[in-house]
Amino acid sequence: KGYYHLFYQWNPYAAVWGNITWGHAVSKDMIRWHILDELALVPDQWYDQYGCWSGSATLLSKDRPALLYTGWSNISFSRDNQVQMQSMAIPADPSDPLLRKWVKIPQNPLLQAPSGINSTKFRDPTTAWMGPDAKWRILIGSKRNHRGLALLYKSSDFIHWEQAKHPLHSVPMTGMWECPDFYPVPSSADRNGLDMNSINDAGTVKLVLKVSLDDTKHDYYAVGSFDSTNDSFVPTNANLDAGIGLRYDY
Repeated sequence: KGYYHLFYQWNPYAAVWGNITWGHAVSKDMIRWHILDELALVPDQWYDQYGCWSGSATLLSKDRPALLYTGWSNISFSRDNQVQMQSMAIPADPSDPLLRKWVKIPQNPLLQAPSGINSTKFRDPTTAWMGPDAKWRILIGSKRNHRGLALLYKSSDFIHWEQAKHPLHSVPMTGMWECPDFYPVPSSADRNGLDMNSINDAGTVKLVLKVSLDDTKHDYYAVGSFDSTNDSFVPTNANLDAGIGLRYDY
C-alpha cells in the first residue's frame, strides 16, 4: 500500500538497555521516515515477559505480513536461565496502510528449543522463504557445544513448524550464532534486487549467510550456494565461512 516498514528494538522508558519492545517507522521513499506513536510489540504475555527480542517480517501474501520474534520468559517467572521462544504477530487491521496495531496469535509460542539445544541459546528467527515443496522455511540462531548453528524449520501453514533433520549450516568453534540472515543476491550485474523466493533460483543467484557472533560481538558473512535438495548452504570458499571469514560491520 505504498509504505516501507522498519521495526527496531527500543526501550520506551529510558535511554538505557532493557524493556525491549519493537518500535515502528514508515516511509514512502526509504529516506524520510515517520516514527509511529504505536509500538508494534510490547512484552505483555507470559512467553515474552522479559522482552520482545530480535526477529523478522515476512509477507505471507501480497497483503498479509507477519512478524516472527523471540520472547524471553521462564516458567518459574525468574530472570535466571531465561527460556527463549519464538512467537508471531499479525496486523489487527491489514487494510490500514500504516499497520499501526499488531496482535499476537493465540497459538504462541510457536517454537521452543528442541532436545539437545540450550533453551537460552535459541533465538532470532529470519525472514521466511518458500521452498519447491510449497513449505515455508526459517532459520533460528543457536549453538551446540562451541559450534554455531543456523537451525532450519519448515511449515505448511506458518504456525506449525517442524525442525529439519540437519541445520542449514554450522561452523565449529564459532560459538553462539545470533541474528542469522539468509538472502539471495544476483550473480550477474544486470539483475535488480531479489526477494526471498529467489533463493530457489539455482545457478542465477548467490546466497549470503550472515551471523552475529555472541562471543566476539562482530557480524560475519559467507557467500555461497543453496542446495534445495537437502536444504543446505555451501560456502564458495570454506576459508571464508560464516564466523571465520568476511566481516560485515567494519
